[in-house]
Amino acid sequence: MNKPNVYFIKDIKEENLVKIFEQLNVELKGKVAVKVHSGEKGNQNFLHPEFVKSLVEKVNGTVVECNTAYGGERNTTKKHEKLMEYHGWTKYFNVDILDSDEDLELEIKNGLQIDKNFVGKKLKNYDSMLVISHFKGHPMGGFGGAIKQLSIGVASTAGKCYIHSAGKVVDQKILWQNTAPQDAFLEAMADAAKSVVDYFKGNIAYVNIMCNMSVDCDCCAKAEDPCMKDIGILSSTDPVALDQACIDLVYNSNDLGKEHLIERIESINGIHTIEASSNLKI
Repeated sequence: MNKPNVYFIKDIKEENLVKIFEQLNVELKGKVAVKVHSGEKGNQNFLHPEFVKSLVEKVNGTVVECNTAYGGERNTTKKHEKLMEYHGWTKYFNVDILDSDEDLELEIKNGLQIDKNFVGKKLKNYDSMLVISHFKGHPMGGFGGAIKQLSIGVASTAGKCYIHSAGKVVDQKILWQNTAPQDAFLEAMADAAKSVVDYFKGNIAYVNIMCNMSVDCDCCAKAEDPCMKDIGILSSTDPVALDQACIDLVYNSNDLGKEHLIERIESINGIHTIEASSNLKI
């Protein structure tokens, strides 16, 4: 079995996003969905649309997002679209909120925690996907990278509830009284990620950007400032290998600030998401 390739460029520039994607030597066919994180209003760390513009244009993609399952400026389509305009996404791209209408149920075969995932029905309009992820910490997952973008990121509001509760509820009004034990939640994320990979039958490519690495996610309106210096850009056709490479770069860094990010990851067993995803052979 061949080991997956992960490519790395240290210099974080817009043009290098295109170069590292080209290293993959893949063609994303048909209509391409480009999954990004729109950034919660007030967050200072998210990837801005100007930075990813050349790469989105390279694949002739449509920027896609999904609504959240918590309060803020992204939990309804109307508010989310307004925020994406405020953050400049609609200035450069066609933007599609995938769960603005109905949900699409994806089957998960041999899942660790859940046997189905809920995504926006508009996912059916796309033939392939480019997942652009800002690698950083996360208050619930330990870290956020490609696997989180595939799972929580692509899930509809109902899907996010289902993942966070490991299959108990789809209603955000009762989600926080039904959240799953930590490892079950992490395994449900892996299950959901697998469902999206299986749906596109391998027609997905991944780019992780290791910059502005706070212990907090871009979903936080008031995130902590970055604790580490920027590391670089990575790409792969394997999301598990890609996230593992990012973790390895953090642990092997000489930056003393890495201890804050490592503490966040280890305090909630964030590595288990990679372990579970590997076991599922995503």
